[in-house]
Amino acid sequence: MLDATTRSGGTATASPRAATGTPVPAAPTGISARATRILLSPWSRLSLLVLLLASAASAVLLLQPQKLLVHGWPPQLGGTAAALAYAVAYGLCTVAFVPRPLLNLAAGALFGSTLGLGSALAGTVLGAGIAFCLGRFLGQEALRPLLRGKWLRAADGQLSRHGFRSMLAARLFPGVPFAAANYCAAVSRMGLLPFLLATALGSIPNTAAYVVAGARAATPTSPAFLIALACIALPALAGAALAWRKRNRLRPR
Repeated sequence: MLDATTRSGGTATASPRAATGTPVPAAPTGISARATRILLSPWSRLSLLVLLLASAASAVLLLQPQKLLVHGWPPQLGGTAAALAYAVAYGLCTVAFVPRPLLNLAAGALFGSTLGLGSALAGTVLGAGIAFCLGRFLGQEALRPLLRGKWLRAADGQLSRHGFRSMLAARLFPGVPFAAANYCAAVSRMGLLPFLLATALGSIPNTAAYVVAGARAATPTSPAFLIALACIALPALAGAALAWRKRNRLRPR
């Protein structure tokens, strides 16, 4: 006897289950389905992001990677291999909120101006890309509904519509924290490729200044060191002056 039939115009038609003899799997229900939905929910993923970032920051505090500057880079690495290894470490450290100026100074002290700049820029782009992907896949869905304030909506709209030039300006402007720019871009609808390109181009001036300062720190009266200090100080002063002039626009009305 057929397992199930339907009648249309007096004709009996066997169901797929009866025709094949294979039970049709039921939709997942019960505790396992609810647990899966909870684990994959936006707020669970956001909690995972917070846990990952807190763990990374704690690891930096415990391991103290700055000791490399005291004891030197591992002797088994040298030249390009050491610079590549440093770029990877640089990127991971930026995700753990290690200040980039310190990493840039270290790159110059360890590898000199040219190789140090390449290593620092590679680490900058790597760290920004990791932070962007983490924020996009673990935090965007939970945080976007919270963009209700006037400033938050304006920043989100600017990054979503004019992502490349907005991020380029953020990287050139020394007052915008690196990590904050990464996660703001991730929560917006900005694409990954424009984000990485704007990060690479916009980070060159400030990164180069710190790397050269680190490379020439042993000769603080040299013209290269003094020019590097000027390139660090002048944009910061210009940014502070601009923020002071625009302070009235930042006040809520």
